[in-house]
Amino acid sequence: MSNEPILRVNNLDVHYYTDAGTVVANSGINLELRPGERLGLVGESGSGKSTLALAILRMIKPPGSIAGGEIWLGDTDLTKLTEERVRHVRGNEISMVPQGAMNSLNPVMRIQDQIIDSMVDHNLGLSKTQMVEMANDALRSVELDPKVGRMYPHELSGGMKQRACIAISVAMNPKVIIADEPTSALDVITQRQVMETLGKLQDQLGSAIILIGHDMGLMAQFVDRLAVMYAGRLVELGKVKEMFTDPLNPYTQLLIKSIPGLSNKGDFTGIPGITPPLSALPPGCVFNDRCPHAMSICKTAMPPLREHKPTHWAACYLYENGVEGKVQDHGQAVRT
Repeated sequence: MSNEPILRVNNLDVHYYTDAGTVVANSGINLELRPGERLGLVGESGSGKSTLALAILRMIKPPGSIAGGEIWLGDTDLTKLTEERVRHVRGNEISMVPQGAMNSLNPVMRIQDQIIDSMVDHNLGLSKTQMVEMANDALRSVELDPKVGRMYPHELSGGMKQRACIAISVAMNPKVIIADEPTSALDVITQRQVMETLGKLQDQLGSAIILIGHDMGLMAQFVDRLAVMYAGRLVELGKVKEMFTDPLNPYTQLLIKSIPGLSNKGDFTGIPGITPPLSALPPGCVFNDRCPHAMSICKTAMPPLREHKPTHWAACYLYENGVEGKVQDHGQAVRT
């Protein structure tokens, strides 16, 4: 399998234009994803994770827009495609498992018809029999009996609905799967089953996965690398083991400290303050008003995302003095 990135996000900016002014939902995002890789994307609500996912899929709608940057899927810059062309890329080459299966399935359509609907939309030139067989294969791939295809969403449990959403997303064997909190609103047993299914499916297809969520424990078990976002910025990126054993950015450190453990039963540690509205970010580092290590320089400018260790990037002034790092070049994706 090639080690060349299948997905590259270069200096991506996403803006929302409101009566109160321009809201910067994503600012200078740089990411790479290689075939077969699992990348976790974490951060509090409002940090820009789902906005990034929608931008990669070219699904940002007015009053929002991609204000700058590039999104390369293989050799194709998705930001340069027409809406008609990018519509055929979605589902076929890159797909999304939506958040909240309860609200994602059409309540008056059978599951099989919803899977086939995406194939018809992409004009694959297949017969009805061939598409039915592909739908059945998609259901089998997520460990659902093909008979489920003749059922309506209200006849399925929460876990089955989530698997049905995954089946719809992978029916055409996409190269990249974006899973936006695929286990939300599910009990812990069903969460594990869904994640195991997603992992097995990835192995079968050879796809790369971006997993979006809040659950740091789940990320530790499932992903290869972890990207931490805060207030629309990428603040740390690295291999998952290093991120948990030696997190660099204070925000990442506090996120990990908030995970309950057996050694600190009953002792819940939270992050002081709240995420600032994207329309009124503090000057300088966006985390400085909540950071326990904030310095005067932190109020002057956002620190650059810098490689402080091999394959471990962080945006923090704590490491600017006495630590050699390579600042990312403008317009180039972070190489990890």
